[in-house]
Amino acid sequence: MTVGRFAPSPSGRIHLGNILCCLLAWLSARKKEGKLVLRIEDLDAARCPMRHAEQMIEDLRWLGLDWDEGPGSGGPDGPYFQSQRTALYQAALERLEARDLVYPCFCTRAELHAASAPHRRDAVYPGTCRGLTPAQRAERAVRRSPALRLRVPDKEFSFIDGHVGYYAENLERDCGDFLLRRSDGMFAYQLAVVVDDAAMGMTEVVRGADLLSSTPRQLYLYQLLGLTPPEFFHFPLLLAPDGRRLSKRDADAGLDSLQGQTSAEALLGRLAQLAGFHPSGEPSTAAGLLEEFSWEKVPRKDIRLPERLFE
Repeated sequence: MTVGRFAPSPSGRIHLGNILCCLLAWLSARKKEGKLVLRIEDLDAARCPMRHAEQMIEDLRWLGLDWDEGPGSGGPDGPYFQSQRTALYQAALERLEARDLVYPCFCTRAELHAASAPHRRDAVYPGTCRGLTPAQRAERAVRRSPALRLRVPDKEFSFIDGHVGYYAENLERDCGDFLLRRSDGMFAYQLAVVVDDAAMGMTEVVRGADLLSSTPRQLYLYQLLGLTPPEFFHFPLLLAPDGRRLSKRDADAGLDSLQGQTSAEALLGRLAQLAGFHPSGEPSTAAGLLEEFSWEKVPRKDIRLPERLFE
């Protein structure tokens, strides 16, 4: 059976980009008569209070985007809040540590920024702390709690994305040793998402193109932990009319603003039109879009929103 998921981070009210992600994940799984899991990625408790998660669940219900496992419905693979799954991440980390694949990193954010090339959005970690001696690590640990990084090989990892097609990265050259746990003890996204997607039996992951470059790192973790990766589908990002990436700070693209302008059906129909598989743009439920939906119709380039979403 196909098992997909929607895994939002509840740091604020959902916006159009989040809704499109959920809609595509819902359609992709339902088209194959599969199931959908809702997982709340709330590892950063300060940014993701429970009230935001509760509001997000309420918003998804208003949109008519249901799920088979997750908060409010339960299921065999819970709990469905990452903040309640940290023992699983710790166990995976310890397996990697036992193979001497993990080392402490004492670099500050300012030091990492200064060492990165100014034109790169995703900085490559230069390996500053990789070769520290035990004595040097002990001396630095007195002043600062370390983050933990995974040693990566000088090796290319590639995959065929279900929407984008072929993609490859050399982990050492394009990424560098990446974080598994932050200096404040919070587990990093790369480790948590791999552990959770494998434990919950995901067969496909639908997410935005901004996470495409994360996939080779995750494939390496799947390999090290002896886990089977899902198929990935990375869809184009929704951009504001001026070309900026949408964020929860864009109030006009947030659901709290949109609910006052339109119905759930009209919103889903318009999003499906922008995503290329519902030419009429007429109001529709998610189920009503199933027959028209296919990944072949979804564009590969980012989608710029019009100045007025609804005329």
